[in-house]
Amino acid sequence: MRKSFQNFVFVSALFLFSPGFLFGQSSEAGTKEVSFIFLGDIMGHDTQIRAAFNKEDSTYNYEEYFEYLKPVFEETDFVVANFEVTLAGEPIKGYPQFSSPDELAYDCKNAGIDFFACANNHCCDRGAKGIDRTINVLDMMDIPHTGTFKSAEERDQKYPVVLEKNGIRIALLNYTYGTNGLPVPKGKIVNLIDKDQIEKDLEKAKTKGVDKIIVFLHWGKEYQSEPNADQEELADFIFANGGDIIIGSHPHVIQKMMWTKGTDGKKEHLIAYSLGNFVSNQRKRYTDGGTMAKFTLAKTGNEVSIIEAGYYLNWVYKSYEKDGTHYRVLPVSQFENKPGFFISKDYFDKMDVFIKDSRALYKKQNINMNEYLYNPSAKKWSLSD
Repeated sequence: MRKSFQNFVFVSALFLFSPGFLFGQSSEAGTKEVSFIFLGDIMGHDTQIRAAFNKEDSTYNYEEYFEYLKPVFEETDFVVANFEVTLAGEPIKGYPQFSSPDELAYDCKNAGIDFFACANNHCCDRGAKGIDRTINVLDMMDIPHTGTFKSAEERDQKYPVVLEKNGIRIALLNYTYGTNGLPVPKGKIVNLIDKDQIEKDLEKAKTKGVDKIIVFLHWGKEYQSEPNADQEELADFIFANGGDIIIGSHPHVIQKMMWTKGTDGKKEHLIAYSLGNFVSNQRKRYTDGGTMAKFTLAKTGNEVSIIEAGYYLNWVYKSYEKDGTHYRVLPVSQFENKPGFFISKDYFDKMDVFIKDSRALYKKQNINMNEYLYNPSAKKWSLSD
């Protein structure tokens, strides 16, 4: 029987981490590489909540979301996701003011998701309680996170977060354009997009002895497949002030990715404007899937650079079966030639539309960012040419 988390009373967080903490150990002496995967929006709509509910023991189970992606996550050092819900407790509810069961976070962690970015337009959905309880639950589960804080003092102590492995130190910053018009509760801190504050935070990150700075932004306009002028201007500002990699979320559809390699004394930069949805109940064209951005950093002497970068397309397979509704996130390259896997051809055809739309956009707009494809005979993934 799965453990129920809804009965816990979270008085205080049991797990605290400093703004510069060691996450993981060197896997092998002399190894100087670290890999990242960034996921799009993890949502919790009402239909998802109902599908996860087990009437027999009144618990929730989200394990099937990750069944086909767990092997990909296990091969990656850091998997980071936009956690676009709160864990505010009862009433458990979806849109428009989300509070998901604690089991969602628990199953994310068990699947291999290492870190949550929490600054997004839904982080204030349940007020001060929602912010505090979300932080407490994540801390109790030993799930590192950033973007929202119980107090200014907590932000000062814990921000920016520094991830370290194999002698490579990476600062991770996180901001949102807003909170759906809901005020940030008095005393609580939500990282809002503000250039002056971002510039200060970038300067603080540089004092931590980091090799790269990643900025995870909740920005842009919903359902638009191209970044707008504000996104491009802010990206230029962040790169000019020391950011190295920018990852975007919020539009619920994918937008272009660009890896500008360092040449002639110029710094390398990587940007994924929007990763779309990792998992949600949105089913309209372009919104029923997303992309996972992956990159690997290597350190030679004191120099750290991106040695590989690309993406996995993922599609949400929502199926209606005899025992109820199911949600499974599929890495599409592994299933695009398996129509027999689906309970009806309609599902396969919908995934095919998403694949063609996504590849057409990326073929036209991406720079140096290709797709990871699955080789069934070798049972492994490799970056396409």
